Amino acid sequence: MAVTALTSTQQQQVLAKIEADYQVAELALAKSFPRPKVEFTLRGKAAGMAHLQLNKLRFNPVLLTENFDTFIEHVIPHEISHLLCFRLFGKVKPHGREWQHIMYNVFKQAPKTTHQLDISSVQGKQFDYQCECGVVTLSIRRHNKVIRGEMQYRCRRCGHTLQAVTNHQAMISAAKID
Repeated sequence: MAVTALTSTQQQQVLAKIEADYQVAELALAKSFPRPKVEFTLRGKAAGMAHLQLNKLRFNPVLLTENFDTFIEHVIPHEISHLLCFRLFGKVKPHGREWQHIMYNVFKQAPKTTHQLDISSVQGKQFDYQCECGVVTLSIRRHNKVIRGEMQYRCRRCGHTLQAVTNHQAMISAAKID
């Protein structure tokens, strides 16, 4: 799928939604809040990120463009809830009771901690590793740590150390499946 750039109209809609959500929060909580700085610079698989001490929201422009309605409805209130939670309660668990309370009572949403967006367009290269119970994929970052000898990863199911799968091993495994 070809990724289209985030338009200025979409950016303005995001900013308008942020303002509307802050007004909802101020009404529900009977307190005013400073508006955050907003950037569209987030990369990778994360949809959004709240920088608490900086009072800043960052959004992934690729995922935002591909999933605009979901962003408006779910991602923006999710990230705003983090900033509000920090303003009201200080440093607490990221998706703890306080954050859940804001999501449920202020924004009337189920407090989900992860998104279900299609990340295929932003997902980096993946590498196959073998354990006792099958093949596990690692991100390029984790793969590079293994290659540099900085880290070893274990399978979550069987507990064995993961071993990189070579092209030859992959061809043998594929031949066994056929």
